[in-house]
Amino acid sequence: MKQVSIIGGGPAALMLAAQIDTAKYSVTIYEKKKTAGRKFLVAGEGGLNLTFSTSEDALIQQYHPSGFMAPIIREFNNHDFINWLNQLGISTFVGSSNRVFPKQGVKPIEVLKTIVDYIAARGVQFKFNTKWTGWNTQGDLTFENAAAVTSDIVVFALGGASWKVTGSTGSWKSKFEKRHINVLPFRAANCAFGVDWQPDFINIHEGKPLKNIALTFNNVLAKGELVISKFGLEGNAIYALSQKIQDRLLSEKEVIIYLDLKPKMTVNQIRSKYKNARRSKVTDILKNDLNLDRTAIGLLKQFTDKHTFSDPDVLVQTIKAVPVVITSAGPLDEAISSLGGIALDEVDANFQCKKIQNTYAIGEMLDWYAPTGGYLLQGCFSMGVALANHLNSLEG
Repeated sequence: MKQVSIIGGGPAALMLAAQIDTAKYSVTIYEKKKTAGRKFLVAGEGGLNLTFSTSEDALIQQYHPSGFMAPIIREFNNHDFINWLNQLGISTFVGSSNRVFPKQGVKPIEVLKTIVDYIAARGVQFKFNTKWTGWNTQGDLTFENAAAVTSDIVVFALGGASWKVTGSTGSWKSKFEKRHINVLPFRAANCAFGVDWQPDFINIHEGKPLKNIALTFNNVLAKGELVISKFGLEGNAIYALSQKIQDRLLSEKEVIIYLDLKPKMTVNQIRSKYKNARRSKVTDILKNDLNLDRTAIGLLKQFTDKHTFSDPDVLVQTIKAVPVVITSAGPLDEAISSLGGIALDEVDANFQCKKIQNTYAIGEMLDWYAPTGGYLLQGCFSMGVALANHLNSLEG
């Protein structure tokens, strides 16, 4: 039997181990932490969002680059994933926002244990507390405080560079660069973005939410929620734009995004309500007739001048497109995921590194992006399946 070494124990690695033919391959997972799936568990602290319930085409459009991810998602899509979980006894439900979660009462640790137990029952070996350190002169895998390993096939699934406490440090970058593989710099994704708040505004509104809003940047619309922080803005609406904002920040010191405080109303509907208001004070009209809360009104004041605020026609249009100035991205280690990693042209269609024979890379090590909402986990699990199918198809 050929030996397969999987370096890393995150979602992509686990799904590969769950799908690979263990009658054909002897498989070992090497994980530097005490247990597998540490980032999987951290992601589940606020509710384990496994995937997103939508059509296959709509799902694919959430990934960047979608051309790279399309065949991967089609090979194992969200419905395939849900069915596979059900086969393991993990029931799921679709939340109000179309996010898919384990059935109520099932904890993330239970989901992870079920998956790990299934993999172990297939004969896959786990070696924990085993940190990969590189290759020796013979090309064998080396580990901290362990003997070198000769393997027929090596799969790296070491993650990106966010949430270092989970083991995703990105420290593997220099080792791959020494093998002449182009690894793009890591940047924060699905992260907070900095805003220079006026002191009076942030003293009052820090920690307050902005619900049922929409953001637009570079002709891309994202609906959801935001939270005001001392640093700036965070929340699913701005996370969805993080890749495009980050790309612009590479060449510009500031970026303007447009905040729609009333996405369910048109400019004409807002204008009509404003003109028919019986109140004369602008703040009272915004609060009582347009149902804007104190935080939304405060933010509107921060990014408009007195003339705009007192001119109904201009103010109404501004409510639909408040120009918010973004100055920076939040720290990489506090981001949900990371941009950067191994350039996609360094691997072939089956994730094999073009410069290192019989060596593959999957998961967040590669330079792809997905917003929050279950897309990240789905992408990693889909890669695991796609690679397993490829390896299973190879002749012995």
